Amino acid sequence: MKIDKEFDLLDSLFDELFPIMRSISGEGIEKSIGILAKQMPLEITKTPSNSKVFDWVVPQEWHFKSATLIGPDGEVVCDANINNLHVLNYSEPIDQKLSLEELLPHLFSIPELPNAIPYVTSYYKRKWGFCLTHEQKQNLKPGLYHAKIDTAFVDGGVPFAQCKLEGETDKEILISSYLCHPSMANNELSGPLVLLALYNRIKNWRKRRFTYRFLINPETIGSLCFLHHHGKEMKENLVSGLVLTCLGGPTKVLNYKSSRMGEGLIDKVISYQGKKTCLDINKLPFTPVRGSDERQFCSPGFNLPVGQISRTTYSTYNGYHNSLDDKAFMGIDTLIESTTTIEEILKYMEVCGNPVNLLPFGEPQLGKRGLYPNLNAEETRDKSADGIVDGRVELEKRMILLNMADGENSLIDISKTCGCTVDELIPTLQVLESNNLISYHKKLATI
Repeated sequence: MKIDKEFDLLDSLFDELFPIMRSISGEGIEKSIGILAKQMPLEITKTPSNSKVFDWVVPQEWHFKSATLIGPDGEVVCDANINNLHVLNYSEPIDQKLSLEELLPHLFSIPELPNAIPYVTSYYKRKWGFCLTHEQKQNLKPGLYHAKIDTAFVDGGVPFAQCKLEGETDKEILISSYLCHPSMANNELSGPLVLLALYNRIKNWRKRRFTYRFLINPETIGSLCFLHHHGKEMKENLVSGLVLTCLGGPTKVLNYKSSRMGEGLIDKVISYQGKKTCLDINKLPFTPVRGSDERQFCSPGFNLPVGQISRTTYSTYNGYHNSLDDKAFMGIDTLIESTTTIEEILKYMEVCGNPVNLLPFGEPQLGKRGLYPNLNAEETRDKSADGIVDGRVELEKRMILLNMADGENSLIDISKTCGCTVDELIPTLQVLESNNLISYHKKLATI
């Protein structure tokens, strides 16, 4: 029943979001954020047009009304109100009659995919144009064409939207995705829809050791605007982050692109081979050459521990950046599968962080808490989540965990020293937490 409700929500939101004419600014992206804001408490920040953000200048808002290309016989060749990929995104306005020869430099198609309408943009250099299938383009007749694009550029700003689920600590996990492409499924809506599904699931967790920040922005310029406002805060508090992209489609295994540093908690969890959960994930090295907003988060000035997770990745399927990227290809069921795997990763991160010994000066007196044998020759047998275990083995794990819990070692590091898996160490962690000996949200005490 729970999965059915999740499916129905994502399915209906997809249908509402898909036809909206979106870009990196303007009415379309703000309307799209507004739809998601009905489901989660997103707060919108707009960075004003013409303001400088690092090496970038925030563009004006693009306001779209209509775009049509009419042929010599009065036939409609392109109409962006029928398919909003038909217009060059961020196109400047035009109302002009041109010959086919004059028109052709402004027409975009994909020769190797003759039935697909491409997605083409020109955000930072003013151009106009239309996108159509290559079959259409090849069948255009000589004559006079009427190109009419009704758009405007106005001062406004580039938005980003965020909200938090507070945890026991102000140390954060960032979950981010972009929302700026029109009418594409896997490459556009899969990320925000999985982000919402994760928000709803994490909201219902019994406890959260970390604080979770959810971020939606237009790709590249939006993440730069976010870092302009919150970069210092991120450098201080961010434990790890995930950029969500291309999480639908037929690929069976998720891909994880590591952070630039490759040593964040998310990197350790993805690389760790000792977990019981079936997280079959393909790990890829960081590269700034391709990808999404992890390139901004991992730029050398920030070098944040942010990776990217995807399923049917950009440039690996025919529908990438064109009209073949539709709901049937993406699949709502696949989004739910992606959500479940990412939730498992996050739950593992919850326990694989860096625990802190709350009584670090000498060994804590475990005996008075019933965690140490009363007689030095006493054989004890303790209960754990896995049943009855040898008391001496459990005692060793407790003492190693307490000694290594200095805020610098992850539970993965500690488990290796204990000679066990993280799953086998979790019950020990829980016992020490319940006795107020271990915390994830305090610093190591100083004398």
